[in-house]
Amino acid sequence: MKKFSRRFAATLMAHTLGLAALAPLHSLAQPVDAAASPKPTIVLVHGAFADSSNWDAVVQRLQARHYAVIAAANPLRGPAFDAAYVAGIVDAVKGPVVLVGHSYGGSVISSAANGKPNVKALVYVAAFAPEAGETALGLTGQFPGSTLGPTLAPAVPLADGGKDLYIQQDKFPAQFAADVPLAKARLMAVGQRPIAEAALNEASQAPAWKSVPSWFIYGDRDRNIPPAAMAFMAERAHAKKTVVVKGASHVVMTSQPEAVAKLIVEAAEAAAH
Repeated sequence: MKKFSRRFAATLMAHTLGLAALAPLHSLAQPVDAAASPKPTIVLVHGAFADSSNWDAVVQRLQARHYAVIAAANPLRGPAFDAAYVAGIVDAVKGPVVLVGHSYGGSVISSAANGKPNVKALVYVAAFAPEAGETALGLTGQFPGSTLGPTLAPAVPLADGGKDLYIQQDKFPAQFAADVPLAKARLMAVGQRPIAEAALNEASQAPAWKSVPSWFIYGDRDRNIPPAAMAFMAERAHAKKTVVVKGASHVVMTSQPEAVAKLIVEAAEAAAH
C-alpha cells in the first residue's frame, strides 16, 4: 500500500508539473482585473551585462498600475536568435503587447516585433534601434563617448568556438551603473549575464520601428551607448516621445524606475487606443 501511495503521489506531481509547464504565458501574466482590462501586456527585454532583475522597480510600478508584465530572459546570443526567442513569448501572449528593450535588447525587440500584429508599441530604454544591416558595435563607434571597451574582462572561450564578454566587476559600477547605490551596483556586477562577442557584430534585420510607434528614454551620462547615438536613433525612428534623464547612467530603469515606468505607461495607453 505504501509503495502504491508513493507511486500515486509521484504520478500526480508529474501531471501537475506538466500542466504548469503548458500554461500559456498570458495566464501567468494577467492583471487582477484582466477580464475587464484592455491594457496590453508589457514584455521587458534586458540587454548585455544585465538580467531581468534590473527591471524589478519598473515591474513593481507597472503592476501597481494593474499591467500584466513579463520580464524575458534574453539569451544574449545574437539579434536573430534572441529576436526569435522573444517573438515566441509575444506569440504566447493573448492580446496586445508593448515591447520594451534595454541596451542591446533594443536590437532584439526591433526584430522580434516584425510580423506580430499584436505588438502595438516599442519602448527603447537606453537602447539600440538599428537599421537593417547595422550592428551594435558599429552604431556605438559612430559617436564619441563610450568607455565600455577598456572595462571588458578577457573574453571567455566557449565550446562552440565563440566567446562571451563580461565587464570587469571592479569597473562595473562606474561604467554601467554610476547612479545606482554602490552596494547594489556591486551585486549587479556579480550577477551580470554575458553576451556573445559575435552578437555585438551581427547585422540587424529589418526594423519594426518603421511601422510600429516608438518611445525612447535614456540618460545623458550613459557610458555604454553614447547619448548622441541614442538621440540620432530616436530621431531617425520618428519617436513619439524622447525623454533624456539628466545624470542617469546606462541602467536608467534601475536608477530612475519611475521615469521609465511613466513612459512605458504612456506608450501602453497610446497602444490601447
